Amino acid sequence: MYSISVPDEKHKYHVGELAKMFLPEDAFRIFVGQPDAELVIGAGGDYNGSKRKAYAFLKKITGKDLDWGILTGVRPGKLYNELKAKGADPEQVLKEQYYVSDEKIALLRRVSECQKTVKRSPDPKAAGLYIGIPFCPTRCQYCSFTSNTITKPAATAYLVALFKEMDAVRTIMDRSGRTAESIYIGGGTPTSLDEEDLKAFLMKVRELFVNENTVEFTVEGGRPETITEGKLAIIKEAGADRISINPQSMKQHTLDLIGRRHSPQQIREAFALADKAGIGVVNADLITGLPEETPEDFRESLSEVIALGPENITVHTLAVKRASRMIEEDPGVALRQADNVRNMLEDADRMLTDAGFEPYYLYRQKHMAGNFENVGWCRPGTASLYNIRIMEEDQTIIAMGAGAISKVYFPAENRLERVPNVSNYEIYIERIEEMIARKEAGIL
Repeated sequence: MYSISVPDEKHKYHVGELAKMFLPEDAFRIFVGQPDAELVIGAGGDYNGSKRKAYAFLKKITGKDLDWGILTGVRPGKLYNELKAKGADPEQVLKEQYYVSDEKIALLRRVSECQKTVKRSPDPKAAGLYIGIPFCPTRCQYCSFTSNTITKPAATAYLVALFKEMDAVRTIMDRSGRTAESIYIGGGTPTSLDEEDLKAFLMKVRELFVNENTVEFTVEGGRPETITEGKLAIIKEAGADRISINPQSMKQHTLDLIGRRHSPQQIREAFALADKAGIGVVNADLITGLPEETPEDFRESLSEVIALGPENITVHTLAVKRASRMIEEDPGVALRQADNVRNMLEDADRMLTDAGFEPYYLYRQKHMAGNFENVGWCRPGTASLYNIRIMEEDQTIIAMGAGAISKVYFPAENRLERVPNVSNYEIYIERIEEMIARKEAGIL
């Protein structure tokens, strides 16, 4: 077991996050003030300096170089744009101070260039709205999001509480003069609601929040087996102009392994229904690094998804969360899949570029296979403004529902304040008045 000593607990956290990208967690220990450790990082330096020292040590013992260098944060694109805004050369800084590879710097450059054609300075009074439906038909093996198997009584009780919060948010927005620039209905799987509940919910959203200032309205369909002609008609009637249909893979064996209870044929049928309904923009998610998948499997899935005609394709890297079933059954899956993920992401870049897509937003997560990234790709003119805003963190996001976290942006200080809701939907229902009070205090 390797040992690293750091000066305090905060350095321990940052160095520990970096070490996890090189080694299994049972292969190293981080100590505070341990003079006989194999690497001793003394006091007086900043976090990045400590991470650079740790990186050199970890690279030496493992022989690994990480594409994202010492970066452990989720928003490298935001860092790139901030450095550029300050007059620095972001590419030089990322290469020399953060050890980011030339390939990832080039990707960040492409994302930044694409965003120039989409992004506008946010109106200080405009906000992005997120509303969460924390139910799914089943729970995926890799997932630890706040999602629960749906039942009619649970959905009904949840919507009663959610409608209270939505009414309160409308009042708060009126008092503060805020409008909804974008709306994102996520989860969970919002389309796991039956048609009656989905219509009541989306008509409520339209009534309260959609107006002439709303430029984007997304409903996360997600699971193709939940998408019906009737639900798509409701989504269209509510004014939504963007949906997600998320295959994750077009391989039946993979879908079975990860707990998805649908078939590739149901994915094809969902796309056909969305096309018939006339939804403006369809996003499709795929995941690199899924168990037992090869680069050839991924190429075949991506090729078929491109042929289905979505305007957006988001290529995720498998991120195995601590609370997921997958980590319990196979804790080493993320490290093992690292080389496959690299090949899959390279294939995705080539295939999507050749098909006319552009990378428009990028983010990273903890516990990602190979320490890579998620990239949103779009056909020209179809980028999601909400996705760009939430990664750049330059606008207030008002989030409603169980597990939702509002982020209030203060532009003069370029800072955010979080206003969280509780994660458990049953506790959310019980404490809905408290959730509303938090917003009253935090957003006004």
